[in-house]
Amino acid sequence: MNLKKTGLVPVFLLWLFYLTACSPSLEQQLDHLKLPAATTQLLLVTTLDWETSTASLQRLEKRDRHWRLVGDSIPVRVGRNGLGWGVGLHVDGLLGVQKIEGDGKAPAGVFPLGTVFGYADSPPLGVKMPYRAAGERDYFIDAVDSPDYNRWRSIPLMQTNDPKQYWHSFERMLRDDHQYELGMIVGHNLFPTTVGRGSAIFLHVWLNAETATSGCTAMAKADLLSVLKWLKPTANPLLLQAPADQVAGLRFPEAQ
Repeated sequence: MNLKKTGLVPVFLLWLFYLTACSPSLEQQLDHLKLPAATTQLLLVTTLDWETSTASLQRLEKRDRHWRLVGDSIPVRVGRNGLGWGVGLHVDGLLGVQKIEGDGKAPAGVFPLGTVFGYADSPPLGVKMPYRAAGERDYFIDAVDSPDYNRWRSIPLMQTNDPKQYWHSFERMLRDDHQYELGMIVGHNLFPTTVGRGSAIFLHVWLNAETATSGCTAMAKADLLSVLKWLKPTANPLLLQAPADQVAGLRFPEAQ
């Protein structure tokens, strides 16, 4: 159908303008979410759908009771199999699946942001969040049969540094590559911990821009450093990670 001949072009353009004008902005969507009142900094990671591993990260700050974008969008990679609902502050939505151990999915939902870690003895200049240096005796446990599941554990100096004596599956926090040179613990499935719902979820340096993760959220080192310098403990920062069309519908327990 030729819109010009039917005279419907002005009507179509008016309809398109109406839809655009009525669509709430990202900031407006976040304003309507019942995020904790004490949180004034937010990392928002969105994907196009549940299966993709490419995403974008945006920083937002709450001022005068409204969320405002800060800086440019940052390209990130998430799980090689996309996203699945994690264990955090939210209530799982109707769409999507739950994240489980070893599924190759990054957790969707809302999560506290915790300790920064890295290979250096002290944090990079300007990082204000708590910091922990990763040594050769440090491991994050992902063995579902261990009471240490989803916890950072260090083997004492008086014991042999052989993690296989204690856990059949674990992450070395001091890796042979650069990926954990700088990172941050995401509070997924931590308090409380549900065995089998996923472990060792971090923000960290990506292997490269073309490689997805096993379940973490990764980005270029310079971008990660910029994010970590921006975060403040007093802002009670959170990570909100989800497909873009799921953000507005996020729900939280009534007691929150």
